[in-house]
Amino acid sequence: MEGSSSMLDAEAVADLVLLDPLTEESLVQTLQERFRRRDIYTYIGNVVISVNPYQSLPIYTPEKVEEYRNCSFFAVKPHIYAIADDAYRSLRDRDRDQCILITGESGAGKTEASKLVMSYVAAVSSKGEEVNKVKEQLLQSNPVLEAFGNAKTVRNDNSSRFGKYMDIEFDFKGEPLGGVISNYLLEKSRIVRHVKGERNFHIFYQLLAGASPQLLQQLKLRQDCGHYGYLDREGSSLPGMDDAANFHAMQDAMRIIGFSPTEVTELLQVTAVVLKLGNVQLSSSFQASGMEACSISEPQELHEICELIGLEPGTLERALCSRTVKARDETVLTTLTVPQGYYGRDALAKNIYSRLFDWLVKRINASIQVKSDKQRKVMGVLDIYGFEIFQDNGFEQFIINYCNEKLQQIFILMTLKEEQEEYVREGIQWTPVEFFDNSIICNLIENNTTGILAMLDEECLRPGVVNEDTFLTKLNQLLATHKHYESKETQNARRVTDASLPPRCFRIHHYAGKVTYNVTGFIEKNNDLLFRDLSQAMWAAQHALLRSLFPEGDPQKVSLKLPPTAGFQFKSSVAMLMKNLYSKNPNYIRCIKPNDTKSAMVFTPELVLAQVRYLGLLENVRVRRAGYAFRQLYGPFLQRYKMLNAQTWPRWDRGDREGTEVLLAGLEFPAEELAFGHTKIFIRSPRTLFDLERRRQERVAELATLIQKMFRGWRCRTQYQRMRKSQILISAWFRGHRQKNQYKQMKRSVLILQAYARGWKSRRLLRELKSQCRRHAAATTIAAHWRGYQARKTYRKYFRSSASTCLANFIYRSLCKKYRDQLSASRRAQLQARLCASELFKDKKTLYPKSLQQPFRGEYLGLKQNPKYQKLHAVAKDKLVLADSVRKVNRASGKTVPRLLLLTTEHLVLADPKAAQPKTVLSLSDIRGVSVTRFSDGFLALHLKEVSTVGAKGDFLLVSDHLIELVTRLYQTFEATTGQALPLHITDRFSTRFPKGDVSITVVESPKASTNGPVCKKKGSNKMEVLVY
Repeated sequence: MEGSSSMLDAEAVADLVLLDPLTEESLVQTLQERFRRRDIYTYIGNVVISVNPYQSLPIYTPEKVEEYRNCSFFAVKPHIYAIADDAYRSLRDRDRDQCILITGESGAGKTEASKLVMSYVAAVSSKGEEVNKVKEQLLQSNPVLEAFGNAKTVRNDNSSRFGKYMDIEFDFKGEPLGGVISNYLLEKSRIVRHVKGERNFHIFYQLLAGASPQLLQQLKLRQDCGHYGYLDREGSSLPGMDDAANFHAMQDAMRIIGFSPTEVTELLQVTAVVLKLGNVQLSSSFQASGMEACSISEPQELHEICELIGLEPGTLERALCSRTVKARDETVLTTLTVPQGYYGRDALAKNIYSRLFDWLVKRINASIQVKSDKQRKVMGVLDIYGFEIFQDNGFEQFIINYCNEKLQQIFILMTLKEEQEEYVREGIQWTPVEFFDNSIICNLIENNTTGILAMLDEECLRPGVVNEDTFLTKLNQLLATHKHYESKETQNARRVTDASLPPRCFRIHHYAGKVTYNVTGFIEKNNDLLFRDLSQAMWAAQHALLRSLFPEGDPQKVSLKLPPTAGFQFKSSVAMLMKNLYSKNPNYIRCIKPNDTKSAMVFTPELVLAQVRYLGLLENVRVRRAGYAFRQLYGPFLQRYKMLNAQTWPRWDRGDREGTEVLLAGLEFPAEELAFGHTKIFIRSPRTLFDLERRRQERVAELATLIQKMFRGWRCRTQYQRMRKSQILISAWFRGHRQKNQYKQMKRSVLILQAYARGWKSRRLLRELKSQCRRHAAATTIAAHWRGYQARKTYRKYFRSSASTCLANFIYRSLCKKYRDQLSASRRAQLQARLCASELFKDKKTLYPKSLQQPFRGEYLGLKQNPKYQKLHAVAKDKLVLADSVRKVNRASGKTVPRLLLLTTEHLVLADPKAAQPKTVLSLSDIRGVSVTRFSDGFLALHLKEVSTVGAKGDFLLVSDHLIELVTRLYQTFEATTGQALPLHITDRFSTRFPKGDVSITVVESPKASTNGPVCKKKGSNKMEVLVY
């Protein structure tokens, strides 16, 4: 066993092997103290004890998975992840098949423990699409089996009513390949009856709560649980459990595992048949012979069952109400009484459900089992009932406790075997350990001739009157002298008085205590009898799944051989399980229920003590600590305790074993307390270990004090050196600062003296200059007055003649202002346009004087009046400035084509006059200039920027009848929009940019030109001549 500080808390040791003193009270007290600290896991060597907290704890996060991944088993706090990791790594790295045995009574958390083990293995194993699919199928088998195999009991809301053993198979890399599930002893009697306050199996409530109305109608079910006799009519809902959500989760799990929709439907149909069988009511009648007979009182339920399974109602009714008995060559049909009919009905329901559960397990195995034949490793997980002692113990408790006796036997033998192997491996002398060998109890139950199960089978097969009394009498005769068996008769024979042992009971002294069993029902439950008529009726059904569950009903394969008894089947299953477990390395998880009320973090010592006895924990500790209680590798042991010896502290350079021997020799422990193995040190008594730990804590305190002292000295020295360095630095800076201030003061004083000296000299110079200036100013003033006098004298005679001219100018300007104030906004804008045109074209273009007689109208097309042009008006979304018809010069041929020109506040649009569709839409910012001639023509060139909204079309050549107005409006709009003046060129020669290159244009006055407009002629590829009139 590896050691760590978390193991050695004397008040709550994490490993009960180190508990001192070892008593039941100290063991329970340790568990209670750890439970109070929310440490629900405790070790007994490599056995994990799990106390159910009945609440979620934050100890199963992905971070926790990483913490326990590939760690030493005892290097961290006890956890179920530690045993799962140890088992997985032993399987993967050491090629040893593993099994994890999870035991405990109902409500102790066995099912959750098995889920945690499987989820941890799934989390730490390799990732991959196929691997993830296998892991998901293995994990999703839990919701399906829980739905059909779990139920609410008075002790547990999700109690497993069957034993489960799953073999998870891995490849050589540790990747899961699949698995195989085995089930043991399903509590099928719960189908027909259960204790008040408990529920039937979850699937019935989930089906009624979660199925859709269409599915319920298909299954001929109602949603009301109180309608069905096999369900708890008082309360079907369970606080904290959502049956509808669990039903959908179960359906999803079946889909992931690989169930087909047909298989799911057939499975639910058989489940509905079981549920509806409980509503088949029988009534009593008498035949003519006077014999009692039974009949179906409400045929509706029977007919619905037959519709579901495809069977004639008469066939099922005959099978439920009568029985065929074969005697030699004769076949006799006998009627059944009402109690016999109900027995047959309930037996049929139990057999259908039990066989359906077996089929479900086989179907899951078919999906998750490994298909390939390659070599594989196996990890088994056993989740089975713990030891049970109730007020009234029957056949089920007898079978369960027999299984636990076998598990206790394998635990003791495997633990001792592991201990002995480790002693031999380490070279330590093995001393045989005295312990209670429970093989005598196992033999009492399973012996083939004198065992209780053998005698029970013999009684079931014996002809004549057979009941529990004859069975008990036979037990008393054969086992009267057995020291682990007693009954009322054997006590009387020994003259022992014991009021706690009632009649019709026997008592067995199990390893966990004495258990009294009531033999009532032993014969019936062991026989597990189903009338042949009912098997044949199920075989006659057309329902494929139900038919496959009853192969013995085939008339062609009628066998008079009795089926094996329940006890024989379970004994065979346990024998196979034991053989399987013996072939693997075992790991144990013992689950404990802390209270009966399922309250969070409540610990009842009396209840826990009883479970400690049932689980044999005290015996486990005694076997584990027989010989040496503590062992650890030399390296970690020396690393932990080397400070206790001056020779090994602070550093040991030689071998770990030699260092451990030197260390312990200096501590003077008795020789019998220590043993040195090949790789480990063995310590016999926990008291020695705690003494070692106490000395270590004291030494650690001394070393901590020394480290603190050294640290404080270092800190003070460092602080002093820092302070001294800082003081020197501050002094240097202060002296420099003081010298700088003195220098600045001296410089300021010198500057003041210089300023005063310069001021004095400047003032003296200023006085001299002012004196000269005053003399000069006086002479100038006198001269000015004289010249003024001469001027006034000369021009006085002309003043009156120019006064009339000044007055006339004033009156003219006043009238002009009055006229301007009376102008409207449109008239003012028109005059401003005229003024702009004058500034642009006056004395520059011959056409300008002719344009003075034409008013600037702006809109020449009649857009509003002409419906054809209204959509053009819609294209120009901004304000319209000018609308006119122009002619566009073809760049290739020089010919002109008509176009409509629309000028708005932001765009210039050229449109086709026939279709009234825009051809070109230019943004004003795309225009870089305009060129016109100096003649009286309407020709202009519109120069565009190289990058514009129309792409690389180049400049436009246009001819307009209202050229002056067009250019003026364009100039004003361009300036208002861009804030810049539009470049206007009035010249006879200018260059234009076309897509195929620049073209030089020359404008010539010629009589050959038409009066209607200019004539354009191409002169080569890059020249054009324009003739104007």
